[in-house]
Amino acid sequence: MHSSNHVIEEPKFTQFILQNPKFAWFWLIIRAYVGWQWFEAGWSKIHSPAWVGNQAGGALSGFVNGALAKTGGAHPDVQSWYAWFLAHVILPHPLFWSHLVAYGEVFVGIALIIGLLTGIAAFFGFLMNLNYLLAGTVSTNPILLVLAVGIILAWRVAGFLGLDYWALRFIGTPWHPGTMTGAKETI
Repeated sequence: MHSSNHVIEEPKFTQFILQNPKFAWFWLIIRAYVGWQWFEAGWSKIHSPAWVGNQAGGALSGFVNGALAKTGGAHPDVQSWYAWFLAHVILPHPLFWSHLVAYGEVFVGIALIIGLLTGIAAFFGFLMNLNYLLAGTVSTNPILLVLAVGIILAWRVAGFLGLDYWALRFIGTPWHPGTMTGAKETI
């Protein structure tokens, strides 16, 4: 007879790395590194007139136009579907996207550094890295993308040595309400 309740367990090593608070120090180092990279990138944009100042949108428009120039050839750096997205969604609204990128990078960086809503912050960092890669920009994006995936997978302990230690107990998760709802602590 075949059991429909069969669960394939994760290897003990994976459980230790991704779920055990004893490994939180490792994720603190990774989180702080990735967070600093985002904070530094966003902070320089916030203080640049081409991103949020009187010339806001100029740097982003230049970046998008550079990406659109990489769409030709047999193996383009930027795929046609992503070029369409850049040309029709991003390029018509450079002021909005410029501010969103600059402040988004800062907020992701701060959240990762202090360990607040770590998994969510890492997801948005991952999303930004993915977009930069799809736009044909390599730089540190592959490294930060891989580290973000690790932080996302280890979200339970990645913010353990940070504000998530208290925040997740208070606000909870979608499957376990936090103490702010009057529920008993279960995280």
